[in-house]
Amino acid sequence: MSVIEEFVKAIIDLNEAKAIDLAKKRLEVEDPMAILNDLKRAAEVIGEKYEKGEYFIADLVMAGEILKTISDMAREKLRAMGRAREVIGKFVIGTVEGDIHDIGKNIVVTMAEAAGFEVIDLGVDVAPGRFVEAIKQYNPDIVGMSCLITVGIESMKKTVEAIKEAKLRDKVKIIIGGGRVDEYAKEYIEADAWTNDAATGIRIMLKWIEEKRKIG
Repeated sequence: MSVIEEFVKAIIDLNEAKAIDLAKKRLEVEDPMAILNDLKRAAEVIGEKYEKGEYFIADLVMAGEILKTISDMAREKLRAMGRAREVIGKFVIGTVEGDIHDIGKNIVVTMAEAAGFEVIDLGVDVAPGRFVEAIKQYNPDIVGMSCLITVGIESMKKTVEAIKEAKLRDKVKIIIGGGRVDEYAKEYIEADAWTNDAATGIRIMLKWIEEKRKIG
């Protein structure tokens, strides 16, 4: 078994000590993004196990703590490697209500910051009303919603409806991401774009900012 597979397996098995030890060793010699991508892989498997009834809420909480600890380690190293200085736009992001997964969201946060966005991270299990409040408070250019489990699709739909009811929909672009989103979900939710890849998501966001500048 390769170090990568051993690392992913340790996370899925909820072996915190081993996973963190392997993460430290890998971060000494590897690109932090490689570790973040492997965390995403592990998170997707954990989400699938939960939906199949193989994992319970307590397991999800434990997995979330492991993923967050290692993610913070990788993100700290990424930040130390440098980021863009110019703030190009504001980006509000959160994992929607009913979902406590944050590894995918955290990867996007790190990459968005590196690209020059001011990021307002609302965390996990974010209610529709909290997204609405954040739009009113921060006046972002873009709102990102993340989910890993199926229940998140309905939460995303409710959040967009809440934004529309608050008459704020035309003020922001909305991008959705996570293990259960696709083109059909995007149309159902009425988002502007979807992605399962953080780098692709950042490219979409940068294009939106460029288009807004041209119009402005």
